[in-house]
Parts: sequence; C-alpha cells; structure tokens
Amino acid sequence: MAEKASSNLGRRNFLRAALAGGAALTGAGLVAACGSTQPVASSPTPTAMPPDLQQSKSTLVPLGTKAGPPPATERVGISTALVVDGKTYLIDCGRSSVTQYKRSGLHYREMAGVFLTHLHADHVADYYNYFMMAGTTGEKNGDVVPTGIPVYGPGSAGGLPEALGGRQVTTVAPQSPTPGTREMTDRLHEAFAYNSNVLMRDAGFRDPRDIPDIHEIAIPAATGARWDNTAPDMAPFTVMEDDRVKVTATLVPHGPVFPSFAFRFDTDHGAVTFSGDTRHSENLNSSDVLVHEALRIPPDAGLTEDVIDHHRKSHVFVNGVGPIAQKANVPSLVLSHIEETGGRTIDPRYGPRKPNADTTAGSPSART
Repeated sequence: MAEKASSNLGRRNFLRAALAGGAALTGAGLVAACGSTQPVASSPTPTAMPPDLQQSKSTLVPLGTKAGPPPATERVGISTALVVDGKTYLIDCGRSSVTQYKRSGLHYREMAGVFLTHLHADHVADYYNYFMMAGTTGEKNGDVVPTGIPVYGPGSAGGLPEALGGRQVTTVAPQSPTPGTREMTDRLHEAFAYNSNVLMRDAGFRDPRDIPDIHEIAIPAATGARWDNTAPDMAPFTVMEDDRVKVTATLVPHGPVFPSFAFRFDTDHGAVTFSGDTRHSENLNSSDVLVHEALRIPPDAGLTEDVIDHHRKSHVFVNGVGPIAQKANVPSLVLSHIEETGGRTIDPRYGPRKPNADTTAGSPSART
C-alpha cells in the first residue's frame, strides 16, 4: 500500500463518513447499516451519491443487510461497498446487489475488486449479474465492470458434513459437490452460455469470461484448516494489496461452512473489518469500524431445538454483538447480515433461548 498520504479526512472523519453512508443512503432506497428496514425505492432512476460523501476519501456504503434465503419485499440481500480514494471494493453480492450498487450512485467502471466471504447463496445470488448484466455492454457513458476485475473468494471445501439430525439426503453434482469460486464461476459461464453466445453475435456484448479474474484465497497450510476443522486459531494473512488498500483475512466459524472468511481493509484513512457470517471468534480482527452480523430469534419463533442449535453454531445473536465490539474497543459498530426470525424488528433482548458462551459473550482479538 502507498505510504501514508496527507488527507483532509482523518480517522474520525472516516468513521463519520462510514456511518453517514448508512443513514444518508436510506433515502435512496438502500437498507441502512443500523438495521432499519426502509422500503426499496420503486423508481429505476439511479440516485447520486450525496456531495459530501462524493468528496470523502473513504466511504462505507451498505447496499443491503438482509440475511438468509427467504426473499423480503422491504429488504435486499447482504452486500457492502467500500469506496477508497474513488475506487470501489465490493464485499459479497447478495440478492439485488447489482441494482442497489447502481441506485447508490456508484459507478461500475470504478470497481477495483470483489470479495466473497463464503459461498452461501445469500452472499452470491447477484454475483454473476455483475458480469452478465453490468459488465457485458455499456450505457452511453461506458459504465461497465472493467475487464479483469479481481475476484477473491473461497476455494473448494473439499468435503461435506453429515446432514443435520442424521437425516439421509441426496448430493447435488456428486461428481464435484463442493466447487470453489473458480469452478462456480466457470459453471455459471456454462449455464448462461446460450445467452452469452447469442448476445456476443447479435448485440456486440463482451465475452463474460474476460471480466472476472478469479483468485481463490489460499489458506496457510500451517493452520491445519479443512472442512472438518473450519476455523482454528490463526493470525490474519494477506489476501491482496494495492496502492489504496491492504486486505487481510482470517477464517471464522460459520457452522459447517468452509472456507468462511472475515476481511480487514486497511487504508490510509482507517481500517474496516467485515465479520462475514460467524459465531464469536478470536480470529476476528479489531479495527476502526466493525461491520458485524446479528441474529435474532424471539421465544415464539417456533423453531426446533436442532434449528436453534444450528444458528447458535453459525451466528452471533444480537445481544452478543455489542459486547464483542465493546471489549475490543471498536469505535464504531455497524450491524449487517441481519436475520430477524419471526419477521419483526430486531430487538437486543432476544438472544438464544439458552445461554451459550460462543454467541452471547466474548470479543475479537486485536490482531492487525
């Protein structure tokens, strides 16, 4: 990363801009990072980024905060943009991400990287749309995802866990049941081959295979991590570095999912950590801004103990997020990937139905 540059936006102003991004963009139909559920704007007209945020050196833009696969008319899927010195780094691509990106006033042509925390559908539902819809043909201003956009994501899990409760289940694509980011992308190219082949001939579209430059994140061998040892204690390792950001990653425990990453972005203007999906983990990095998931299960949700236990092993309940940030002395906490089982507004009184140290207490380490 470039040497520290003088900037009119210090760390405190960086935090102010990050939080302003969540609040200011609510009016543009975006879901605020604080977890409010503002309706998505029905107008297709893009909303320009507010002038004060356009001038900021670093801005956190929550494109959507909805967790899980059930669609919601008033919420959109998990996706966040971090804008640093005019370039945009996209973290996860949940449902409607590509539309929210445009509505926010961001430009596809300024994308500098895509980062996938893990390959659950709610994090990649709009992934291929960035290449197929936002990358293959340009508007008059040429606002398309650039050729060779770096994509950083998990490799193959290498194995599958037993089914919840010991049930017998079938296996999709048994010849290759755990594709990583590269194979997933190749299969998507193939799945949409007819569309791409016709439009390249009929409308002059770009070949979508030229757009993503896939980098499967290599986990240090010394960690001993694998699909049945998903998040051992580890130090952060470097994923990428350019002249604006340095990105490090650690594995985090998200039930049986492997690999599942948390990312830390270090910039000249401050540091932002994205927890990804995780229960409490000592592998999670502290920083100036912590973007952390939050789950709520009210007592009357009607879930079985097996399902509640699954969530307990995979997520942090909302009443456990504050203590994590407080103990780590994180100046600003942004809730994202908000799952509200039961459909009501998230309420910090509702945590797991029985105490569990992994989800109700603890803190990330202060590794940098």
